[in-house]
Amino acid sequence: MSAFLQWLSTLSPWLQIPIIIGVFVAVVGLILFLVEIAPRRGRIYTIIRLAVCVAAPAVFLWALQSYQIAIVAAAALGLLFFFLDMRSKQGAGSLFVLVAFLAPAVLLLIIGLIVPFIQTTGQSFMNRNSSEWVGLDNFIWIFTQPQGIRVVLNTIIWVVIAPVVSTIAGLAYAYFIDKTRGEKYYKILVFMPMAISFVGASIIWRFVYAARPAEAAQIGLLNQIIVWFGGQPVNFLAVQPWNTLFLIVVLIWVQTGFAMVILSAAIKGVPTEQIEAAELDGTNGWQRFINVIVPGIRGSLIVVLTTISIASLKVFDIVRTMTAGANNTSVIANEMYTQLRSFEAGRSAAFAVILFVLVMPLVIYNAIQLKKQREIR
Repeated sequence: MSAFLQWLSTLSPWLQIPIIIGVFVAVVGLILFLVEIAPRRGRIYTIIRLAVCVAAPAVFLWALQSYQIAIVAAAALGLLFFFLDMRSKQGAGSLFVLVAFLAPAVLLLIIGLIVPFIQTTGQSFMNRNSSEWVGLDNFIWIFTQPQGIRVVLNTIIWVVIAPVVSTIAGLAYAYFIDKTRGEKYYKILVFMPMAISFVGASIIWRFVYAARPAEAAQIGLLNQIIVWFGGQPVNFLAVQPWNTLFLIVVLIWVQTGFAMVILSAAIKGVPTEQIEAAELDGTNGWQRFINVIVPGIRGSLIVVLTTISIASLKVFDIVRTMTAGANNTSVIANEMYTQLRSFEAGRSAAFAVILFVLVMPLVIYNAIQLKKQREIR
């Protein structure tokens, strides 16, 4: 693959475009062939499946310049797969199609998640250049240094505040603007920040928070308002500990639109019969909202909360763009990058492991709730 990319880079851009398109068409054609044609019954299709099952793993390992024993083992594994495919109760080709669909996703999962996780976990127990085993020293350093503890606490503050405020704001907006005149225009305005990257949003809010000396013209919106009312400019991003809250506002501004869209769709899915029955029982609007709407959209609320919580745990762009972690505003993801730039690979990996441990409960809880919803349906 690397040789092909190097050869491709030597060509003219006018030649690169048709070659890339041709490769893409060939890959799509191969997928369609494996999914639609190869699984058919008949001797010729059986031979095709046998050839693919044996040759594909071997060719793949050969392309990676693996050892001969591994190539033979891969071919034997493909032969076993072919035998299982022939014995499949759903008929010839059913297991073949299943693997054809799942193999790319499984391969990407192994390469992009499992292998890096194992490497990072191992590196977290090594020294700065991964040449010596140091055990838990990197983790002990994080939780014994004031800066390391501050980084973890800041991350927890992000997770506690941003998801709750974003979800409440999105839910309130979705419910009270629902079925009003100009609903779509109001919702477009709230959803619009979702179209902006975190870096773009951070630059916008950095201008909002910008501070200049009192005698100079203010370019920051907030400080200009303060000066109009006779106050002195405030460097919002340097005022501790409130500067972390000012950064969290950026994530809330972006994620409120996401929460509003998901919850608005969920509210429209609540049966009108339940709402009408509550009205007949003499309930007011607040009681209908608490006792009918909120229980009816519980699944969507969990999805929104957990999704924004995961985004809060992984937040990097906002902190890096606005403060780079200065004035005690750093979070785990930013500190990972900072330590890596300081050639402290072990500490960076330790921060990554801590982040993974914090994210996993949210992912597991979300998966359990989705499973329960499917069982109810």
